[in-house]
Amino acid sequence: MRYQKILIGLIFLLFTSSLFLPTDSNAIPAFARRYKISCTTCHAPFPKLKPYGDEFAGNGFIMIENEKERDYITAGDDLLWLNKEFPIGVRFDAYALFDDKTDIDKDLQIPWGLKFMSGGTLYKNIGYYFYFYLSERGEVAGIEDAYVHFDNVFKTPLDIMVGQFQTSDPLMKRELRLTFEDYVFYKTHIGESRTNLAYDRGLLFVYGIEKTGTDLIGFVVNGNGKAEAGSDKKFDDDKYKNFGLRVSQGIGELGSIGGYFYQGKERQMGLVNDITYYGPDFNMAVGPLELTAQYLLRKDTNPLFFSTGTEVKSEGIVAELIFAPKLDLSRFYLTGLYNRIDSELDAYDYHTATLSGTYLVARNLRLIAEYTRDLELKMNRFTLGMVSGF
Repeated sequence: MRYQKILIGLIFLLFTSSLFLPTDSNAIPAFARRYKISCTTCHAPFPKLKPYGDEFAGNGFIMIENEKERDYITAGDDLLWLNKEFPIGVRFDAYALFDDKTDIDKDLQIPWGLKFMSGGTLYKNIGYYFYFYLSERGEVAGIEDAYVHFDNVFKTPLDIMVGQFQTSDPLMKRELRLTFEDYVFYKTHIGESRTNLAYDRGLLFVYGIEKTGTDLIGFVVNGNGKAEAGSDKKFDDDKYKNFGLRVSQGIGELGSIGGYFYQGKERQMGLVNDITYYGPDFNMAVGPLELTAQYLLRKDTNPLFFSTGTEVKSEGIVAELIFAPKLDLSRFYLTGLYNRIDSELDAYDYHTATLSGTYLVARNLRLIAEYTRDLELKMNRFTLGMVSGF
């Protein structure tokens, strides 16, 4: 208890002292540097995207109204469209943790993550984005997001992404969350299965029906995820491909409702496991509050790869509530996050509630104070953190 009281005191000190820190910063991320705009144009706060930020990403990281040929090297060739300056950004995350669940209950995870990022234009209506994890929890993680984005293919509302991405991105983007606590069900493997809703390689298709406010997102991926850096497993290691579909229907200015479906198959040791995810989701924003929630049911026919076969069902819930008192001009944000996994394999059960506060010291530097209660194990985690982009 003594350490908990000390940490609570540090949280209070962090936030009160941050009120007196300078608010200007000379370091700005790559896209803000390229277009000479504030981070608030796309983020509120970074890395969380505003609707315009989603549109900017959907256009292949091109700000159409500000694109000028003089900003590119064409060399008189209509088929050449090179950036005059190569866009580069870096993200640096650092955390201090007090965690009842670990033997080392007090840990300075500094840095927790260091990313080298780049994104921009390849050609008209074609963009790219990638980042390399120079350090993730002390080790090189390699490439995570990496894709080429074709916008308005055949002059239709069809976008195609080719590369590596997370199959949970059509639901909630893990890389854009404001909390240290993750969206846990998306990254959970059940039994010996290699399939989850995190990183995978393949194709993603997005088709928007503007008249009805409907978005259709489909993808085909290898299904065995991204191997650890240095692993011999590079790409697909069986003959199967996995498929997914999300349908999202806008509800005026309030938000959206949707449904998600994922079907896959994998083979190990000559045995096959069929995987299915499905469930509803919704998003609603009213004034300073934004609520996003999903329920997913995962079914595995043989995740332990026993010769007799053992079917396993796992339910997952992710719900997030964000309070921004001054909307996109806020410097303080409060986030509540709820995670629940209820699996027939009890080892994968997970149940937490998180309350996280974010304070913007600068548009590209924010501080975090967070408390997570493990409702399954009756334990606590306190986190102090810093996230910066430059």
